Amino acid sequence: MFEPFRIRNYRFQWTADLVTSWAMEMETLVLGWYILVETGSVLLLTMFGALLFLGTLLSPMLGVVADRIGQRRLICILRAFYVVLSSIVVLVILAGNLTPELVLAIAFLSGLVRPSEQGIRSSLMASLVPAGLLLTATSLSRTTLDSARVGGALVGSGLFAIVGISVTYVVIAALFCLGLVFTLAILTHMGESGDGRSPTVSSPFSLWRELREGLIYIWKTPHLQAAMWIAVLVNFTAFPLPIGLLPYVAREIFGTDQTGLGYLMASFAIGSLVGSIILGTVGHRVRPARAMIFFAIVWHAFFIAFVFVDQLLLGMILLGLAGLAHNLSLVPLVGLLMRTSEPAFRGRVMGVRMLAIYTLPVSLLVAGWLIENAGFRSTMILYMAVGIALTLVIAVRWRESVLRKDAVANAI
Repeated sequence: MFEPFRIRNYRFQWTADLVTSWAMEMETLVLGWYILVETGSVLLLTMFGALLFLGTLLSPMLGVVADRIGQRRLICILRAFYVVLSSIVVLVILAGNLTPELVLAIAFLSGLVRPSEQGIRSSLMASLVPAGLLLTATSLSRTTLDSARVGGALVGSGLFAIVGISVTYVVIAALFCLGLVFTLAILTHMGESGDGRSPTVSSPFSLWRELREGLIYIWKTPHLQAAMWIAVLVNFTAFPLPIGLLPYVAREIFGTDQTGLGYLMASFAIGSLVGSIILGTVGHRVRPARAMIFFAIVWHAFFIAFVFVDQLLLGMILLGLAGLAHNLSLVPLVGLLMRTSEPAFRGRVMGVRMLAIYTLPVSLLVAGWLIENAGFRSTMILYMAVGIALTLVIAVRWRESVLRKDAVANAI
């Protein structure tokens, strides 16, 4: 399970991803709760969540840039932006000038780079570890995000409740700085896919031509196309609840405060973390495409059960089970993309994968309107029913590529 940690660069990337993810989760919790408390508007809360993913439109283009200049170099640039932005936010808070409008502006700026940075993590990792360790390495890397959603949620809510937003945001800025330092410690050489120019990328550089090449490559590869549609679907139907709506659920459904919100966020993340550990242990025996399909359906099913409960403990249990299914679906999806894509196209493939996240901000805005007009339960039941139905459609449409035991996407 821990073979990837024998690779020096992987150890540094894992650590950098860990502290950066902690900072992101703390920031999302603190600012999301601030918006809800200051405005009392679920629509503004969903707008805040949507802005954090605005940069998905840039992801394919930044994927092209990553293939050209190297994933390590680009991720260092993006994480330096986190440091600058969080430092500015600290100064604004200390000056007593923070407002809901400024928080939305912060979310807009952060959202320009967040989706791309998270996608480039995967393509950088794929260049640092052998193909045989890729699914295990992906599972271990996923624990950085999952543990952040546990620890970051609990620490963030605890600090916010005890010492307030000022000190909490200083900690967030410090974690972003530490993440940049560990990223700079990753050593690659010119000509390697992790840094420097890929010799297989067409020259001279043309952003739109190379982006078109990546899209055509995905479109002509059936299992990649199926995986992309699953990513599009779950970001629209399944992710709005744990990503953007939990502050609303905590306050309006369970009647709890920011500490209860931290428990709910941590519950989903604990389930995800367990899923990562399971895949890190037995991932070499998992057929990725089948797992991607089956557990996407299970994930939606647990959320249907969740919307019918009003007890915090039972809600935490169901969120944990949903988090487990979520990772048992998405980790194989990412492993499938990285293992079966040609190295010269990995950055572009992950860029398009992150573009799928754009359905999340759109879905959050739609969900906010529907909740105010039709109610939380009806909205979520509609979302989950659509998710299950369309997952089955994708499975049937590309059954030869994702369901057959001997398909490339199911290779062990």
